[in-house]
Amino acid sequence: MTNNLVEKFGPRDTMEYDVVIVGGGPAGLSAAIKLKQLAQAQQKEVSVCILEKGAELGAHILSGAVMDPIALNELFPNWKELGAPLNTPVTEDRFLMLTETGAMQTPGWMLADCFQNHGNYVISLANLVRWLGQQAEALGVEIFPGFPAAEILYNDDGSVKGVATGNMGVEHDGNPGPAFQLGMELHARYTLFAEGARGHLGKQLMQKFNLNADSDPQTYGIGIKELWEIDPAKHQPGLVVHTAGWPLKSDTYGGSFLYHLENNQVAVGLVVGLSYANPYLSPYEEFQRYKTHPQIRHFFEGGKRISYGARAITAGGLQSLPKLTFPGGALIGCDAGFLNMSRIKGSHTAMKSGMLAAETIITALSAEQPVAELSGYTSAVKQSWLYTELHKARNVKPSLAKGLYLGSLLVGIDQLILRGKAPWTMRHQHADHECLRPASEFEPIVYPKPDGKLTFDRMSSVFISNTNHAENQPVHLTLKNPLVPVQINLATYAGPEARYCPAGVYEFIKTDAGEDKLQINSQNCVHCKTCDIKDPTQNIVWVTPEGGGGPNYPNM
Repeated sequence: MTNNLVEKFGPRDTMEYDVVIVGGGPAGLSAAIKLKQLAQAQQKEVSVCILEKGAELGAHILSGAVMDPIALNELFPNWKELGAPLNTPVTEDRFLMLTETGAMQTPGWMLADCFQNHGNYVISLANLVRWLGQQAEALGVEIFPGFPAAEILYNDDGSVKGVATGNMGVEHDGNPGPAFQLGMELHARYTLFAEGARGHLGKQLMQKFNLNADSDPQTYGIGIKELWEIDPAKHQPGLVVHTAGWPLKSDTYGGSFLYHLENNQVAVGLVVGLSYANPYLSPYEEFQRYKTHPQIRHFFEGGKRISYGARAITAGGLQSLPKLTFPGGALIGCDAGFLNMSRIKGSHTAMKSGMLAAETIITALSAEQPVAELSGYTSAVKQSWLYTELHKARNVKPSLAKGLYLGSLLVGIDQLILRGKAPWTMRHQHADHECLRPASEFEPIVYPKPDGKLTFDRMSSVFISNTNHAENQPVHLTLKNPLVPVQINLATYAGPEARYCPAGVYEFIKTDAGEDKLQINSQNCVHCKTCDIKDPTQNIVWVTPEGGGGPNYPNM
């Protein structure tokens, strides 16, 4: 339909840049800033623009987050003087192994380096992104929030030419409405894709250029998070608590985080590996259960929930990284999968990947002959602390895939005894959607009803995520085959869409004729991408909605 509209209303307006960056998160902004810094140092003019699908920078940014400032130190050595919002240094680490009613704290001397956060900061990543945006604009980067990149453009030789933004004002049936506006083409010498985990254009690039040919399947988790304002008497600025075990069963990978920020605020969340087998499992409901644990609930009793959100995270690590470059561009940040799962941190690695890509581009732009592919970026990654860190962590996630107890033992051997220098690399064997088993092999899970004080239903949660989409636009959660949800997913897997989605987007209803039907409430979508990842038949394809749609996270 997009091509038809372009043929009818085109041609699209075009803008030319040296570098176009898709995504205004830590990776994209760091790449843009580094490009401008290097260009200024060399007294060159390099034009850079960023397309951001959120209504503003930070609107779609969600992370724990405890941040290692190593990349920020390199990008802005004077970040404290510049007012970067890293206000709460970590003061204490706790790691708890939970049972349903009890908890065992791991002694500090037994904590692997990946769980030690001395020198790190408890932050709002969304606020840091907003600050990075200010620095980028001050350097001359053009930033266009509310303009999602919806289409990859190619040159005649097959190389990436740039991207086109989505059309505005398209009606639900795909036809142009009275406010219709054709998207714009942005052409660049190099295009960087920094869309975050499971980027929808990044996925297309991986397929077109076969970027995953020599890598393991990527594996993901879903992170579900709430921000609370708690009783000042219970607040400990800089306290970092991680847990494993309950409420998840030992065969399901996952764990929680509880981070004390400034202003009596606490970020709390649960990460559930999307490789789980039981289709009755609901990551959202497991998170609500987690907050009722005796060691956890006391923090929140008498407090107030402020915000809610969810986002998929890439967890495959080094062995799941795709080929990073292709003619005309590169993947950076979580679009490639640079998150260090063992540390539950991806911001500093995303930033570093963007900075390394920027350095490679500056060199390429200075070359006498145009460089078709940024192969120097891959070499730069392998020679950096980014690669060293991911190499040390490479066996953690495959170990934990073997279950909580055996996995914890293997992680202890790998990280405490071998210090991440094992002479072997464990592999990821399956994509997450391949791991779901038929419902007939499991008993349904009965979750307790929310109390509205500590635990909540999905709709009240989506409400405080400030999620909104333009009315009457096409559904951006598309189905390859509309028959599959009922004939396969419901029949075989008991309709897992209704449980793995943390925003109530999918529900199976009865038609007037008494037949089952999948209803897609796309207006609820918080852009977590879980459906695109976990759908057992890979029938759901997430595409960009109209610009500015989705959540608008404050302080997340």
